[in-house]
Amino acid sequence: MPLLSRITDEDAHRRRWELLALTSIGAFMGPLDGSIVSVALPVVSPDLHLSFAASMWVQAAYLLAMAVLLIPLGRLADQHGRVRFYLIGVAVFTAGSLLAALSVNGAWLILSRVIQGGGAALMVATSAAIVTAVFPPRERGRALGINVMAVYIGLSIGPPLGGILADTLGWRSIFLINLPIGLVVLVWGWMMLPRSEGAQDAPRVDFAGATLLGAFLISLLVPLTFAPEWGWAAPLTLALLALAAASLAGFVVVERRVDAPVLDLDLLVHNRLFAAANTAALLNYMALYGIGLLTAIFLEIVQDRSAALTGWLMLSQPLLMAALSPFAGHLSDRVGSRVLATGGMVTIAFGMVLLAAMSTTASVWQVAADLAVVGLGMAAFSAPNTSAIMGSVRRDQLSVASAFLGTMRTAGMALSVALLGGIAASSLGAAGGRLLFTHGHDGGAAGLAAQAVSGYAQGYRYAMITGAVLALVGAAVSLTRGAHDARS
Repeated sequence: MPLLSRITDEDAHRRRWELLALTSIGAFMGPLDGSIVSVALPVVSPDLHLSFAASMWVQAAYLLAMAVLLIPLGRLADQHGRVRFYLIGVAVFTAGSLLAALSVNGAWLILSRVIQGGGAALMVATSAAIVTAVFPPRERGRALGINVMAVYIGLSIGPPLGGILADTLGWRSIFLINLPIGLVVLVWGWMMLPRSEGAQDAPRVDFAGATLLGAFLISLLVPLTFAPEWGWAAPLTLALLALAAASLAGFVVVERRVDAPVLDLDLLVHNRLFAAANTAALLNYMALYGIGLLTAIFLEIVQDRSAALTGWLMLSQPLLMAALSPFAGHLSDRVGSRVLATGGMVTIAFGMVLLAAMSTTASVWQVAADLAVVGLGMAAFSAPNTSAIMGSVRRDQLSVASAFLGTMRTAGMALSVALLGGIAASSLGAAGGRLLFTHGHDGGAAGLAAQAVSGYAQGYRYAMITGAVLALVGAAVSLTRGAHDARS
């Protein structure tokens, strides 16, 4: 039997739980690599001579690549086969991981992270679609719930695993660990998955819209990240922000005219629940995603804790999210999403205020408790809000709704790293950004490095307060969704 027809659609349905396990690995790998890097950055940065802004881009480049490529690659997968593109995503992600492990400077590492982000975009865009295709409606919710749980497991395992690996085997091991996982998935998938599927009659990809969306995100994120070094009134900063505004305006015009827009703006205009819940999701991830990265730097640089201990402390937030999200999703079926999602955003804001109020000598228990409050808020928000979005559209719009939410989530993560990271570095300047990760060295730079550490501690507080304000704005937006979820 030819290799490409090794398994029929009937066999795929029969082996659907095995397919779920395989595709959930992709759902696990993406967030694992996003969270595993955060605790290792203070180790990576002095080795590759990264400034604080450059270290922020190690994280932001990965998210930015996902935000720009998620929907266009998902549309291409619909045309040429989701399974094939899923395996391509695993291969690209694995290759990017190898390149990252071999990095000799910051530019190499950041480019490798872009490649990883492209692979992760393919895995995220296709894994849930494959599950949906092989499970009957009566089992689909349960299967997708397991797929989403894989995301939270990746987020949970990443920080402690990254800390242990960075302390024992060196920072390159946090990327090398992806190689055996990726190779197993590729061999497993090549031997089992159907490769003949593909919707050749799918609409053409809106490349103009995707290009303008990418230009908007890039020209917005770059000045937000580097303005602390360039200056907010610097010509380059202002020019890029102007380009961002122009790209956004062009994007709206193009999306109104094309037959198959990369983002369906009509959903935002005519569906209040969809618009409010997606805007709340964007603000939610803008508020909280930077917490992991910035708090890890706070613990390792300001409090001088080990990467391993930092990883275990960072576990409290995603662990609570993973444990309580299914319960919150079930509860939202009874009381609706408005109360839970809005209350979750308020809880996130409260947790970020607690983080902002931490002293530089805060105990490990206080740090863990404050992060747990944020995790509690996220658990209350995420599943009910997602359920509301998917329940507010027609069945033939489910893939559009899922892609829209994924874009809001990923863009919010990238904006969070850029915005909150920029605020945390606001008092450092170029010299302070370079000295921040050298605080333990002897010599004349030690005093200046200590000042940089103190400046970062103050900037961290401002960043957490800013995140709390964003969460409260998100709570206000969430309230506008109406008292009940309108389901078609």
